[in-house]
Amino acid sequence: MYALRPYQQEAVDAVYKFLREKDTNPCVVIPTAGGKSLCLAQVAKDAVTRWNGRVMILAHVKELVEQNAAKIRAICPELKVGVYSAGLGFRDTEESVIVAGIQSVFNKMRKFKPFDIVMVDEVHMVPPDGEGRYRTFLNAAKERNPNVRLIGWTATPFRTEGGLICKPENLFQEICYEIGIRDLIAQGFISKVTAKAGIAKADLDHLHIRAGEFMAEDVEKAMGEEQVVRTACLEIVQKTMDRKTCLIFCTSVAHCRKVAKLIAEFTGEECAVVTGETPDYERAETIARLRGESVRTDLFGTEAKPLRYCCNVAVMTTGTDIPGIDTVALLRPTNSPGLLIQMIGRGFRLSPATGKTECLGLDYGKNIE
Repeated sequence: MYALRPYQQEAVDAVYKFLREKDTNPCVVIPTAGGKSLCLAQVAKDAVTRWNGRVMILAHVKELVEQNAAKIRAICPELKVGVYSAGLGFRDTEESVIVAGIQSVFNKMRKFKPFDIVMVDEVHMVPPDGEGRYRTFLNAAKERNPNVRLIGWTATPFRTEGGLICKPENLFQEICYEIGIRDLIAQGFISKVTAKAGIAKADLDHLHIRAGEFMAEDVEKAMGEEQVVRTACLEIVQKTMDRKTCLIFCTSVAHCRKVAKLIAEFTGEECAVVTGETPDYERAETIARLRGESVRTDLFGTEAKPLRYCCNVAVMTTGTDIPGIDTVALLRPTNSPGLLIQMIGRGFRLSPATGKTECLGLDYGKNIE
C-alpha cells in the first residue's frame, strides 16, 4: 500500500477541481524524481474504482509505455492494466487502464471501448508539430465519449525544443498544479545539487540557433576540440574518485566514444556508451549495471560488473531511473531550459542505498551560467 506525499495529494486534488470547474485541458508540473507516476496512478485508480471509468495513458516512446504500465501494476495491483504498443508486441484493448504508444494508437480508437480520461505523460517531449497524433486520438475518443477529459503530466512547463506547453491554441491550455525543484529539495524529497563550472573552456560565442536549439554541427565542433575533451575528462575523473555513478551528456556519437575512451584510459574502468543506435537489450543491461547490478551476458555465465561511468547522446533523459547517480557532467551546451533540467534531473533521485547526499553537476557548456 502506498501513501501520497502532501504535494502529490494536492496535485491530484487540483486535477479534480480543474475538471469539475473548467472545460479545457489541464497540465500538472512535478519535477523529475518528484513521484509524478504515483499521482498519475492515483488518478487512474480513482477513475476506475470510484467512478467506474476507463483510462488511456499515452507516451511517445515504448520505454515509457513499459515503465508506466509496470509502475501502475506495482502501485495498484487491483487494476487491470493493458498495453498497446507495436514496439513491445502487445495489443491489449479490453482492460480498464490501457498504457499505449501514441504512434501505435493514434488512429486505432475504433479498437477500444470509450475512455473517460486520457492522460499524456512527459508532455514536454511533444513538439508543436507532433501534437497532431494526440489531437487525432482525442478527437476520435470524443466521438465515442463526448465527455472524455485530457490531462497532461510533465517535469517542466516548457517543451524540450523550446516554447511553453500551455497556451490557448495548444493541446493543453493551463497548468492546474505546479511545484518547483527548490521546494522539493527544501522538503527533502529530491536530492540537493551542487553545480560547478568545468575548467575546460570551449569557445561557445559563435553558436548559431535553429528551431530554438544550438545547431548540432556548431556544438560538436566546439565541444569536440581535443584539448577541451581531454581537460574535461581529466577533471571529471578527478571529481568522481569518491563518487558512485557518473552520467555524461555528449554532443554526438563520435564525441561520446571519444569521451568514453579517455575516461577508461584515465581510470582503468569501463565507461559505457549509450546512443540512439544502442540496442534495447544493451541499454537495459547498462542501466542495470549503473544501478549497481552485475549482469549475465552469455550462456556461460560471464558477468558484466556494475558501472561507474556512462556517456550518452540525448537518450538518457526522460524515463531514465537510476537513483544512485551522484554526478552529472554536461559536455554539451543547450539553449533549452527544459532539456537542461531533464539532464540535471537524472541526479535528483534520492538513494539511501548508496549513501548519496547530493548530486554534483559539472557544466562544461555554460548552461547554468
